[in-house]
Amino acid sequence: MSPAAAIPELPTRASMLLRLAEEGAGGVLERAGGLLYLVDGRVVHAESEAATPLGRLVVGAGRLTEAQWAEALERCGGDSGRAAALLVKDGRLADGALELCRHTALFDAACFALAPGGGAARFRHGVAPEGGLALSVPADRVLAETARRRRLLASLWPGAAMDTQPVLRRTPGPDRPVPSRLRALLDLADGVRTPAELARALGRPAFHVLVEVRRLAIAGLVEPPGPRARQPTAARTGRSPAARSRAPDGFESPDIALLQRVRDALEACL
Repeated sequence: MSPAAAIPELPTRASMLLRLAEEGAGGVLERAGGLLYLVDGRVVHAESEAATPLGRLVVGAGRLTEAQWAEALERCGGDSGRAAALLVKDGRLADGALELCRHTALFDAACFALAPGGGAARFRHGVAPEGGLALSVPADRVLAETARRRRLLASLWPGAAMDTQPVLRRTPGPDRPVPSRLRALLDLADGVRTPAELARALGRPAFHVLVEVRRLAIAGLVEPPGPRARQPTAARTGRSPAARSRAPDGFESPDIALLQRVRDALEACL
């Protein structure tokens, strides 16, 4: 192929990843939000500082204790992939449970690595991860799942403003029961921890915690960042009641029915 006919650099991270997949490339796709490692055009590993690492997911799922994971990690020189495989070999971790946690970790990290605003992408051929998740996932599946997650986040008020700010809980009234899963998150929402830090502390995927935090803001259980100005009413904005429900006026405390709907919606996406 002549230089004039060479394939141009594609402008978006999605098209670049698909092109690398079609070429059967091997190496690492680097962006500010994280890394995607490819072998033969398939995604084998993903990393992001915003995502919850494999070890925290395994412990958070109740599969192991902190001490068991730390011991395995030390035996494997800090390699989380080898540590997890060792725990399976020793019979302390089921292979199916590890497979689920590996896929969860990959999609969690990919969601942030491919997120908007992550800057330009660079691909370095021949670079392999140190350890890794030992997976092989089609690039189009990773992109489809990432797009689904970003659409869900984009649909939830108050948007990305909550994603990197410390989360501060509001105390619900005594007649406002909170589901146990959300209670654990609220108990740690001290105005210091960000959603990513809450996710690591709880051993939950960071994406799921972002969804929970945004929905808790809708329910009036956590403070949104900045001044708590009242939102425009539907009469002034012309929004439908359904749209208005994404940004309730004055961040009122929710009723029991609303909390139940929040819990059902969260369970449906986890």
